[in-house]
Amino acid sequence: VQLQASGGGLVQPGESLRLSCAASGSIASINVMAWARQVPGKQRELIATITAGGGLTHYRDDVKGRFTISRDNTKEWYLQMNSLKPEDTAVYYCHAIELRIGAGKFDYWGQGTQVTVSS
Repeated sequence: VQLQASGGGLVQPGESLRLSCAASGSIASINVMAWARQVPGKQRELIATITAGGGLTHYRDDVKGRFTISRDNTKEWYLQMNSLKPEDTAVYYCHAIELRIGAGKFDYWGQGTQVTVSS
């Protein structure tokens, strides 16, 4: 599975951005799609997930109500970010999880896209 993230940029506080992740390869094997972010010097943190079947979503508390994850099956998924704050500044990564029966969990990561929120 290969992932390509896009849509980052520089915005002012309160503005919106939409990130996209395009998946290729064995996309039918993906069980969960997600977005994570990382600030230099800190650990990468998972901020939103959506299941491939059922579309169940989960968010970190600090983005709940502002960010929305959505998907077009397992080929492309998105992160709509509204009411952006300076503390949302980070490199955002798209992430896919494959659960193989008898083999465990496999993680796939995109290359990251920079989001900067600054006045």
